[in-house]
Amino acid sequence: MILTKETSVPDAALPVDALKHHLRLGSGFAASTVQDPVLTSFLRAAMAAIEARTGKALLQRDFVLTLERWDDPEAQPLPIAPIAHLSQVTITDRTGTAEYPDIFRFRTTADMHAPRLRYQQRLLPRIPEGGSAEIRFTAGYGETCDDLPADLVQAVMLLAAHYYEYRDATALGEGCMPFGVTSLVARYRQMRVGFTS
Repeated sequence: MILTKETSVPDAALPVDALKHHLRLGSGFAASTVQDPVLTSFLRAAMAAIEARTGKALLQRDFVLTLERWDDPEAQPLPIAPIAHLSQVTITDRTGTAEYPDIFRFRTTADMHAPRLRYQQRLLPRIPEGGSAEIRFTAGYGETCDDLPADLVQAVMLLAAHYYEYRDATALGEGCMPFGVTSLVARYRQMRVGFTS
């Protein structure tokens, strides 16, 4: 299973001005754009860290999931949430010949932690031996930070500010994710229940 990001979040969608206010920077600095590139990089890093911890795409972008076989032929789990739009499913055989089943026969389950791809019939279309399936979709809460839950926005701001504050630090303790951030994102992490013998 390979998940590939096909589009990136544009710089204009990142809350650089809000981060400046969060950092309580002086009025002269807040009006300046000289540090915008570094603040943008800290926001991107903070978002990537939170997405990795939660399995959620914060801002919408396009992904493609490539599989050689279905994990579950009745409902394929998708590795990121929330799913905003399913755009295409392609089934390719070993020779590279592609089929494009009708996208309207597919649907995704509305699950904030573990969305699944389902088919109109009971089983998903068969993937030929040596072939593959590609699922193209858009994932994310929205196009700007205004579309995000308030606690996730706060987590991004806190973590980006932390990266800014400790940008030159090399000690492990200073560079770790702050407790305030982990507590804000805790409810977005998928719970895994297991038993050991």
